[in-house]
Amino acid sequence: MPGKKKVSIVIPSYNEEDNIRPITEAVKNEIENNLSEYDYEIIIIDNNSQDNTRAIIRSLCAEDKKVRAILNEKNFGPDNSPYYGLMQASGDCAILFCADFQDPLEMIHKMVREWENGYTVVTAVKTESQENKLVRFFRTIYYRLIKRISSIDIIEHFTGFGCYDKKFLDIMRSLDDPVPFLRGVVAEFAGNRKTIEYEQQKRRAGKSHIGFFTLYDMAMRSFTSYTKVGLRMCTFFGFGTAAVSLIIALVYLIIKLIMWDEFEFGIPVILVGMFFIGAVQLIFLGFIGEYILTMNQRSMKRPLVIEHERINFDVDDNND
Repeated sequence: MPGKKKVSIVIPSYNEEDNIRPITEAVKNEIENNLSEYDYEIIIIDNNSQDNTRAIIRSLCAEDKKVRAILNEKNFGPDNSPYYGLMQASGDCAILFCADFQDPLEMIHKMVREWENGYTVVTAVKTESQENKLVRFFRTIYYRLIKRISSIDIIEHFTGFGCYDKKFLDIMRSLDDPVPFLRGVVAEFAGNRKTIEYEQQKRRAGKSHIGFFTLYDMAMRSFTSYTKVGLRMCTFFGFGTAAVSLIIALVYLIIKLIMWDEFEFGIPVILVGMFFIGAVQLIFLGFIGEYILTMNQRSMKRPLVIEHERINFDVDDNND
């Protein structure tokens, strides 16, 4: 619509057949009721859902040309797909919003109002959550650890839910990173940033598809992308272990020379030392391997996602 600024709402989905229509309708109502002065588009990027989600998305797109869809060829993970969806936004600002109703709808207009005040990025940070208390406890430990050892100021309990100015979206596009870590990108490049706190809700329907290994991969990506402590820990611990081993060896040698007949080294001591050093080496090889894996993924320059189909992107906004 001529003369109106535009808000893009990006909704990633994967097996959300019970949520995708209600969340789309709820987002439309939120914008029409509280941001009526704005034009808008809703971009649903589906990560190769195996249920009825895609059929519902096609139906939504047929009913309303403001609803647009990108259907991925396969599941490209919970990082690449949302990042790619943001890069397709054509609005003056874009909001990344989850499909399961864990993000409060009223945060949409609150973030836009803060963006109107000139902030490049408005980040939504969870101060409370209705998720499992033990899970939140471990998340808190992770965030505080990675923040302490990171070279940038990592944002605690920030999932990517936020409002991004089109200038920041241009920065995201220019990075050309095949393994992007959105939370790290925001922490590193968004200097003019505003934080809004919120309480995360429970999923309305379905269950989360992010398992342990996915969380581990995301944690390692942040660790290898924004910290040097892993490699330096290997180096310093190696020097320290070598020094301690040398001292112990000298002590044993002196004792043996003084008490040649009485003192025996003993097989258990040697075995314990061997197993300890071997375990340390394996752990540090794992650390180094994670860094090398991240470097290898970035050097291959593979696309973030491969599209199977896109719907309604060729529609003229002025005719919506």
